[in-house]
Parts: sequence; C-alpha cells; structure tokens
Amino acid sequence: MEPNFKIRKIYLYTILYLIVSMLACSKSGSSNIPLLPFLSGCSEDRNPPCLKLTEIASGFNAPLFLVSPSGDTSRIFVLEQGGKVRLIKDGTLLPAPFLDLGSEGLDLISFSGERGLLGLAFHPNYNSNGRFWVNYTRKSDGATVVAEYARSSSDPDLADTGSILFIINQPFSNHNGGMLAFDTGGYLLVGMGDGGGSGDPNNEAQNLESSLGKILRIDIDNYPTPAPGNRPAAGLENPHIWDWGLRNPWRFSMDRDTGDLYIADVGQNNYEELNIELANTGLKNYGWRLTEGNHCYDPSIGCNTSGISFPKLEYNHFIGSSITGGYVYRGANFPELNGRYFYGDFIRGKIWSILWDGTKVKDLIEHTSEMGFSSNVSSFGEDANGELYLVDYNGKIFRIETR
Repeated sequence: MEPNFKIRKIYLYTILYLIVSMLACSKSGSSNIPLLPFLSGCSEDRNPPCLKLTEIASGFNAPLFLVSPSGDTSRIFVLEQGGKVRLIKDGTLLPAPFLDLGSEGLDLISFSGERGLLGLAFHPNYNSNGRFWVNYTRKSDGATVVAEYARSSSDPDLADTGSILFIINQPFSNHNGGMLAFDTGGYLLVGMGDGGGSGDPNNEAQNLESSLGKILRIDIDNYPTPAPGNRPAAGLENPHIWDWGLRNPWRFSMDRDTGDLYIADVGQNNYEELNIELANTGLKNYGWRLTEGNHCYDPSIGCNTSGISFPKLEYNHFIGSSITGGYVYRGANFPELNGRYFYGDFIRGKIWSILWDGTKVKDLIEHTSEMGFSSNVSSFGEDANGELYLVDYNGKIFRIETR
C-alpha cells in the first residue's frame, strides 16, 4: 500500500499545482504555466545523475554566504549574520575569524531578523591587492553600509582595518538585500531591497532617485563617479543604478562562463521569481511594485507593463515562499552538472536546478529528497574552482556532489 499511496500523492500534488498555477495566471505578463519538476524521483539512468550533500564544516552561527577569492583554492570564507567572517582552510575551520565586525571593539552590526552582516565580495585581483568589501546593517540605525577592508600585511588569514564606501538609509528593518559581487567589467554590483514594509509603501523600487529596490553598479576606484554604462541619470536620478524594480534580490550571481546574471527576487504575497539577464546588458526594470512575478500587483488588475522585463521562472507560494538564488555549476569535478543553475527556497527548504539555453528555462528538477535536506537554505556558494556549496542557516556547510 505504501508505494501506491506515494504515487497517488504525487499525482495529487501535480494536479493541485496545475490548478493553482492556472488560476493565478494574469493577463499582465506571461501566460506560461511554471515548469513542473520531475516527480519520478532519482533513478540510476537520470541525466543529470542523483545528487548528494557532503558536509564540509559545522558549528557556524547563522551563516549567510560562502565565497572564495579568485585563484585561492585552499580557503573558503563563510559569512555569519552576527558579523564574523570565518575561514575554512584546507578543509579545517580556523578558530580565529578572518574578520569580526560584531566584536566588542567594533560593535558595528545590527543582528536581528533580516539585519546583520549580509554580503562579502573579494576584488578580482584580491591575491595581489588584498581588497574586499562587506555589506552590513549598522547597529545605530539599521542603515546599509558598504565598506572596504584589506587583508593583514602580516597574516593573510586575518583582515586589517576598513573604511566606509557609502551608506544608504533604510526606512524599515526588512528587505535589506545585501548581495555583493563583481561583474565581468570589474565593477561592484550591490543588491538593495525595497527598504521593507509590505508592498513597498514608499514605491522605492520604481523611484529612480532612490537606491532601494535596485542593483547598483559601483566603480570602486572612482566612487562617487558613476561606473561607465550605468543607467543615464537626468536631474536628481541616481547615477549608480544598473537594474531596478526589485523587491528583495537577496542572492544573485554571474555565470562564470557566459557572464549572464541570475537575479533571484523574493516575492510578496504570491510569487517568487528568477530573472536572467544576458551578460553586460542591465538597465532593466523588473516591475516591482507594479508586478509580482508575471502578475499585476499594484494595481492588481490592468497595471502598465510597458518597459517591464518579466522573470524567466516563477513559482507560487503553494510551492515555496522565499527564493534563495544560487549559481550555475562550472566546476570540473562533476561535468554532468555543467551549465545547471541551482537555487532553493529558504522557508520550505527546497532545492532545485534548471538549464537556461539563452532564451528559455528548461529541465527543472527538484533535488530536495535525494539530497536528504530538511533545513533552511540561506545561500549557495562557489569556490575558486567553481564547485558549489549549500549554506544551511542552522550552522552547516555542504558541498553539492553526485552520488
């Protein structure tokens, strides 16, 4: 009876998902029903093969991100929400943090809810210049701070003092964004949420004078001079805007082979979305708060979608409710995964992968069960070799591998 019950449950899940998706379709955007993941489980002949998670470290306090500098094959840096950057070196978690912004001497971080140390990016030439940037919410008022630091000249496993690059005020405590990453041109991309509150009450994401609800593109050597290629500013408009109309782009990444930008934007009431931006294009309006996913939000019917770029993938809150963006696999250890983009859902603890062929998303697979995962996906990460990792908010780091 048990196998038959599971089969009936799968069919019921499929039918319910189709019904909910069709009922939720809006005339404002795409009429395509979101892709259904393979529901047949993990078979020996599946392509890609079955996957697993291999734990590489544990004992972290609210880890939010993982990254390695380019060319640094022995170290992985793990960001903790409370203000520490921890260092895994040659497979061992070092006792002393690389950086601690929450220490008694600094005490810079507001660690609560969606606030804390949220982003970390190393200069593309970090091995020679030692420069890196962090994104955190300031303890005194919750404002977003993007600051530059450097590694110690005496110990490469320790950071030196830093200085603030810029500050952005936050009207509410949530939707702070926080992601940092360098694009192919060497400019720093900064993910900013809409500032919080339900439904973007201040309409920050569509306000081209505001830094909120945007991806900013920063020339770190000449700031505040705008980076070449940014959205042309007129009058008081913000000259650092690359993309806008975003609610909370918690995690985004660039395909290290193609340069395409994958932006996972956390939704409001009904839809989570993934936007895929061809390399070096930018200057896109992703619709929030006019739209949520492919659907009108404000107004709920008949919104003006002129000039809006719609997501390449969405899922509704029957499936999950807080998308966590990941990475396209470009490592060497598992060639069967080459080109697959991995992402998850923080609240539901789900993990998926897709293929993007340059025009459409295809081959959506859910990997949650085969990986044996049942926690909160706060982030994914990529090491210097292009191998992928999963960051469990409850304190563990896993590497994604084939069985």
